[in-house]
Amino acid sequence: MSGEEEPVPAALRTEALEQLLTERGLVDPVVLDKFITNYETQVGPLNGAKVAARAWTDPAYKRRLLADGTAAIAELGFSGPQGEHIVVVENSATTHNVVVCTLCSCYPWPVLGLPPSWYKDPAYRARVVRQPRTVLAEMGLELADDVQITVRDSSSEIRWLVLPERPAGTEDLTEDELIPLITRDALVGVAKVRTPASGESR
Repeated sequence: MSGEEEPVPAALRTEALEQLLTERGLVDPVVLDKFITNYETQVGPLNGAKVAARAWTDPAYKRRLLADGTAAIAELGFSGPQGEHIVVVENSATTHNVVVCTLCSCYPWPVLGLPPSWYKDPAYRARVVRQPRTVLAEMGLELADDVQITVRDSSSEIRWLVLPERPAGTEDLTEDELIPLITRDALVGVAKVRTPASGESR
């Protein structure tokens, strides 16, 4: 056994840092909790779901969204840090887009909230570029061989958002009824939106 100490888990380091900053009066834990809650519940996947549902039910909005994602998303009141330049790409029966950040974890916070742990994992970031079909299958999304997969690499200059394919059987649903069907994973491209009859989506 070497004399090197095991690295302290990130969660413990974060907790210790928060405690130290709080003790020194540099951070108000109440304000910090409100900030975290805001990103988890308000500035989160629900915003992205609202964008997708609007695009599915409003052809004119969809055209604006695909032409200028940032501006169209701002129309619904979603903007801010990590969302200055969002490009939206559409999935279909023959084309599938999946998002990654190969350098770190660039992510469109205003419409997806904080990135999930798997998105930041080095294995996902490296493998989805080289083996997208395999990685998607491992995450539960099996795509036919004739479906073209495009990997979109987010960066500090551009963040990608996927407009999922609208599932069959939802033609009569309203915008408000569609929103609960649309998940974060579908907006990243590692899952599809399922119809209500097929159960909960990822």
